[in-house]
Amino acid sequence: MTAAVPVRVALADDHPVYRSGLAGLVSTTDDLKLVGEADDGRQALALVARQDPDVLLLDLEMPGLGGFEVLRELRESGTAVLVLTMHGDDDSVFEAMKAGARGFVSKSAKPQEILDAVRVVADGGVVFSAEVGRRLTDWFFTLQRHHGPLSHLTPREREVLGMMARGRDNASIAELLGISPKTVRNVVSAVLTKLQVVDRAAAIAKARDAGLA
Repeated sequence: MTAAVPVRVALADDHPVYRSGLAGLVSTTDDLKLVGEADDGRQALALVARQDPDVLLLDLEMPGLGGFEVLRELRESGTAVLVLTMHGDDDSVFEAMKAGARGFVSKSAKPQEILDAVRVVADGGVVFSAEVGRRLTDWFFTLQRHHGPLSHLTPREREVLGMMARGRDNASIAELLGISPKTVRNVVSAVLTKLQVVDRAAAIAKARDAGLA
C-alpha cells in the first residue's frame, strides 16, 4: 500500500521564536512536512515560488512587503494561505479573506487546532470564525444583489467555473489552462466559498442560471 504524500507546509513570520515553535510543531506529524521558512513578505513569495508548498502559514504584520500584498500575489497560485493572527481582529481577518486567504488561526490557538486548520485548508476547506463568516456572507450577498451572482469572482474563477459548467473535471481544466491540478483545486474551493454552495453541482447550477455555460 502506497503511503500518503505529506502536505507541504511553509511558514512566514518575522518572530523567530514563534516561527521555530511552529516548525517544531509541524515536525511532530507524519502527514505534514515543513519545506521552508521566511521572515518577511518578499522572502515568503520567493519561498512559495521555489518550493510550491500546499499551505503557507502567513503572518499579516511583517516588515517590508506586508501580508495583504503577499495574499494578493498568491490569490490564484496553487498554495492555500492560512493567516496567522495575534489578536483575532475581525476587520483585518475579514480583509484577509477578501484578499484570498483560505482561513485564519490565532497565534494563541492550541497546537492541535493549528494542525487541524492546516489540514482543512490543504484539503480545500476554509477556516474562519462565525463573525467573519457572517460578514463574508453579508458582503457576498450585497455584491450579488447589486452586480449579479458571479460579480465577485475573479476572471480566472469565472473561467474555471465555466469549464466546470461544461462538464470538465479538475484534471482536464488544469491541462487546458496549463496550470497545476492543485491550483485548479484551490480556485474551485474559492468559487464554492464565494458562491456559498457546498459542492460543484450547486456551483454549476448557479453558473447556468447566470448564463455562463
